[in-house]
Order: sequence, then C-alpha cells, then structure tokens
Amino acid sequence: MRDTIDGALFAQMVIHGAACINQQKQHVNELNVFPVPDGDTGTNMSLTIGAAATELRKKPAATVGQAASTTASALLRGARGNSGVILSLLFRGFSKAVKDKDTIDGRDLAIALDFGVAAAYKAVMKPTEGTVLTVSRLAARRAAEVARENPAIEHVLEEAIQEGHVALDHTIEQNPVLKKAGVVDAGGKGFLIILQGMLDELRGLPMPEGAEDPAPAKEKADFAALSQEEITFAFDTVFIVRKTRENVDLDPYRAYLNSIGDSLVIGEDDEAFKVHVHTNTPGDALNEAQKYGVLELAKIENMRTQAEDLAAGKHVQSTDDLEAIEAELEGAHEGGRKIAPPEKKYGVVAVAAGDGLAAVFKDLGVDGVISGGQTMNPSTDDIMKVIDATPAEIVFVLPNNGNIIMAAQQCVPLAEGKQVVVLPTKTVPQGISAMLVMDPEADVETNVAAMTEAFGHVRTSEVTYAARDSDFDGFAIKRGDYLALAEHQLFGTDRNIEKLLSRLAESDAVKDAEFITIFYGEDVKEKEAQKALKVFTSACPGAEITLLSGGQPVYYYMISAE
Repeated sequence: MRDTIDGALFAQMVIHGAACINQQKQHVNELNVFPVPDGDTGTNMSLTIGAAATELRKKPAATVGQAASTTASALLRGARGNSGVILSLLFRGFSKAVKDKDTIDGRDLAIALDFGVAAAYKAVMKPTEGTVLTVSRLAARRAAEVARENPAIEHVLEEAIQEGHVALDHTIEQNPVLKKAGVVDAGGKGFLIILQGMLDELRGLPMPEGAEDPAPAKEKADFAALSQEEITFAFDTVFIVRKTRENVDLDPYRAYLNSIGDSLVIGEDDEAFKVHVHTNTPGDALNEAQKYGVLELAKIENMRTQAEDLAAGKHVQSTDDLEAIEAELEGAHEGGRKIAPPEKKYGVVAVAAGDGLAAVFKDLGVDGVISGGQTMNPSTDDIMKVIDATPAEIVFVLPNNGNIIMAAQQCVPLAEGKQVVVLPTKTVPQGISAMLVMDPEADVETNVAAMTEAFGHVRTSEVTYAARDSDFDGFAIKRGDYLALAEHQLFGTDRNIEKLLSRLAESDAVKDAEFITIFYGEDVKEKEAQKALKVFTSACPGAEITLLSGGQPVYYYMISAE
C-alpha cells in the first residue's frame, strides 16, 4: 500500500481523474433533476478539470506543491458553471494546504481536503446540504479520522471515497428536489468519480479507454514502457501559423483536428497560433491550417520510432530552434495578458447565446458579448478575456444565467487595472432590463442599485422540450414534450406548443404585465413566431408586446414580462 506521493504522481492522478469524469460526464449530466436538455454538470466538471490536465501535461512538477498550484490555477480559469467553480475551489483550498510540500502522506491529504471544503463553503453564499459540499465535507472528515490510525495515503483516500459514497446516497433524503426525482446529487457524483480516478492511478490501474495522452507519471514520457500498439496516433505534430487576418475563428479548425487526432492543444495570440496534435495524417493538419494563415514552422516526430530508439538507448535528435520559438509564443500567450487601457468610465460584458440576443445587447451599448448560456457555460477565463479587452475603468458583467454567476464572480480578484462588478442576472431579459437603466454619468453605487432594481422586476418564462422521460413534481413528462418554465420552475407540459403558450400568456406573472418581449429561438420560423405573438396579444390586450428573433439554441421561446 502506498504511503506517500510526489509531485509527478499527483499530477498523473489529476489527469487520471479528468479522464474518468470525461468518460462518465453524460451519466452525471443525466442526474440533473430537470429533464430539459441542459443538464451539464458532468460536462462542466469535465471541462474544468480537463483544463488542469492539459496544463499538467505541459508543466512537469517536481513537488506536490507545484503540481497542486498548477492544478488550482488552471481550474480557476477553466471553471465552468457552478459545479466547475466549486470543484476549482475544492482544489484551490487543497493547493494552499500543500504549497510547501515535496511529498504528502495521508495526514497531509486529510488536511488538504479539509482546506478545500472550507474554501468551497466560504465562497458559496447559501450552502445547501445534499450537494457536492456535503459529500466533500463528510469525505474530508472521514479522511481526518482514519489518518490518525493509518497515515498511508492510499488507505486515507480509499476511506474518504467510501464515506463520500455513503454521503452521496444520503443526498436523496437531504434534498427534497432530489428525493422527488429519485436521483443523487450530480456534483457530488462527479467529485467522487474524479477522486476514484485519482485512487485508480495511485494503484496503477489503467486510464479509461479513449482518455487523452495516458503518459506515466514522470517528468518525461517513458517510451521504453510503451508498445507501438499503445500509440494510437503516430505523429507528434507541432507547428506555428502566422494569422493573415484579424479575429480568426479557430473553432472549426479545432473541431477538424479533433476528428483526425487527439492530445490537441492550440495556443494563440493576436498575430499567430501554435498547434500541438497527435495524428496519423500530419499533412492534412498542415494543409487545413493554411486556410487560417501562413505556415511558418513545423515539427513532426514519429512517436513509434522514438519509442523504439529510446527503448534501444539511442539518442533522439531535438529541434532546439523550433522549441525556442514555441516557448516564446507560449510565453506571450500564457504570461502576457493584453489589457485594453481605459478609454471611458464604464464598460459592460454580457453572456448570451444567439445572434439576435447578441445584437440586442450590442444595440444597448454592451462592449463584449460572450456566446454562452444553457448547455455551454463559459469559463472564468472566457469571461476574463472579454473583460480584459473592454476599454473601461469599471466593467459590469451580466452573466444572464444562474449557473454562470459564480464563474463570473471569480473574475473580480483576477482583474488588473479595472474594477469588475458582477450583477447576478439569471436570465437574458434581466440583463436587458439592467442595461436599459444604466447611466454613464452616475456613480457605481447608484448604477448598481438602479440596475438591480430593474432586473428584479422582470419575470422570465421559457419554452423548451423534454430530453428524457421523467416524473417530476407531479408532472408525468415524456421525452419530446414541450416544457414551460416560469422563473426556472416547471410551469407545465404539453404536446401542443400553442396550448402551452396560451397557458403561459394567461398566467398571473404575464397577463398583468405592461411590457412583454418574446424572443424566438433558432429552431422557430418567423411564421410560427407570429402565431405565438397572436396568442399573447389576445391574452394580454393591455400590454405592449414586442417580437424579436433571439436565435437562441435549446429554448424555442424566451418571454420577458415587466
């Protein structure tokens, strides 16, 4: 049984945990209580810890303190959704406890887990039992108990996980919503999957199939330990492309590279981007890259022949010149944050999904719109980049989604040369209402008070569809049913969308409103949206009603009532 771990092994444990949650993220997603197609706890946790795994592969750590620090830093910037932010807080507290440690044993682990729990509880305004907070707290408590008797780290981690599963099973009884749905807490489940992956690495068990870059926990890959069959993609391909135009969107290229390889990392600045990918067709990767700029330098190495040479004790020639240029580009990307100097007092950053909604915010004076919302929560780093690019002394952030507020709040201490103020808007209509009253001449406190009051008067309803069968809160929901939500609570279901819209229009929150705005989504044709407009015009004759194309995914209609 393992008594202690070093930095390299801790790093590999985190990578293993990331691979496990990535493999099981859909299972965790399906634990979300609402049957709407935005159950993204597993996805958010996977993307969050995946950011740490990527950094740990690039930065070998000599000590546990270094590895934990790299993990915490990457998690902070990569945090997505509430579950991702809480996960980052758990590891941030862990990092503080082991910052000066070369190695750790079970006692150190127990203390670090407790530090993580304290950081998470401190950051959550109203901690709720029956969540990942409960699971992590009880797991840490058990770790402390057993560490006194047997400080072997493998034993302590195993006991903590076992206690965590007991706590997870009990979340059904602690949380009335979970009890109604008959499921355990999704965040708690995800956290235990990560811990189990870490324990599996400690025990020498293989990573799940399909995991990226299953390298041993050493400062350099041990090619002698790899067979050619274990190298799925033969060519380690690295190249630099000089951009030929501004605002190059690399997402399509990223998707293409993922289709022909793995272990993909793209670093970029305003002038160039660097690609690292493992693939069997490096020529295809390079040819496709030229659609986005001019190829400057490339390094292609056959990992199968490298494995043979190293196994035979031969020297493998390096590419020192290219490595130096890569290091320079990575340094500019990682360490050189480009912060726009202030040109005005106020700036605003908003989160919204859909071209129509983005256009509305732009028309209202928002400086930067981050594409995101349900099913695609932006990370803290995503939000921070847009804040940095906003040329203002004070930047208001409108998350417009309850699951993005915590990630946005993590930007406040990260801001350099700017004051960041996060207004906790939970819907796009709330964000729009806040923008309508912002006064560029008023002081911060006056604006915060006015904007908060304004979005507090907004009532938001949404219409989407059921992603699966469910028996929730007295509703027998079938997959494909139309679902109406009022203030994020299930309002009703129907197989006919017009009937469901009629019931919404006649509800107390809508029928007495003075102003109603209907945003229709990307899957709704204008002719169908006009029918929805007639429904509300008939039910609410005294209201001023506006119909706009929001272009939002997932939600057919988003309805604002004031």
